Amino acid sequence: MDASTQDQHERTEVQRDPFLAALGERVRSLRARKGLTRRALALASDVSERHLANLELGVGNASVLVLRQVARALDCELSDLLSEESANAPEWLLIRELLRGRSDEELRRARVALSELYVQAGPPDARTARIALVGLRGAGKSSLGQLLADDLNVPFVELNREIERVAGCGLGEIHNLLGPTAYRRYERRALEETIQLYPDAVIATPGGLVSDPATLNLLLAHCYTVWLKASPQEHMSRVVEQGDLRPMAGNREAMEDLRRILEGRAAFYGKADLSFDTSGKTLSDAFAGLRQSLRQHAGV
Repeated sequence: MDASTQDQHERTEVQRDPFLAALGERVRSLRARKGLTRRALALASDVSERHLANLELGVGNASVLVLRQVARALDCELSDLLSEESANAPEWLLIRELLRGRSDEELRRARVALSELYVQAGPPDARTARIALVGLRGAGKSSLGQLLADDLNVPFVELNREIERVAGCGLGEIHNLLGPTAYRRYERRALEETIQLYPDAVIATPGGLVSDPATLNLLLAHCYTVWLKASPQEHMSRVVEQGDLRPMAGNREAMEDLRRILEGRAAFYGKADLSFDTSGKTLSDAFAGLRQSLRQHAGV
């Protein structure tokens, strides 16, 4: 190897981003699985051999469109190129293929079956002894949760307070100083400890808990879960009535943002065992309706 080639090789090694290097390795692995040469893949994807070579070496910062072309030529999902777990995990790919095209109800049954295999949820009656309320801020989780806990004569747990206890600081400090990843880690740990400490309880959960699939699976497996729903307007007005003006501060699109958040989370809130709409109801009417629904559907 002459001096210029050595210099070029060293520069390439320095420039290799770990993500791009891993992406290149996945492309090579998928190409090998399909039994394609680089030239054959270039023809099938309409991407030059040189571009593919750079991609596989981890020095080609390919556009999303190029990656989509390569994924189509390899007859795989774009996520297979980007995911760190799927490209070399045959069982994962086989399971995914079994689930492909299934209805939402079929997927729900599969999730429940997998939860029974891998999540130690305990007997069904133990799950109904622990009721968790999910939903956006302003749905009534705290007020209705306290009333429900008093009526059932069980502890009422505000998971936000448990998160602060586990973290050793306030929610604002967690978000501002440690970031969302740390918050989700404390949130999951707080839920795990709450489940261990309270065989029966009413738990008010943070609105964003459903955005973490692992934590949501844990909640669904160990608690009878109720989605407290309300219109976006009522969510906003209730939060403001509580004295919190932050949702409106400096944000003219606050209501539209809230609508988008609700729409984005609705499918995950919808995995709850029961949903109850608090819109247009006084606190006493909402509690009476919720109590009746729980007697009817959960037997509590």
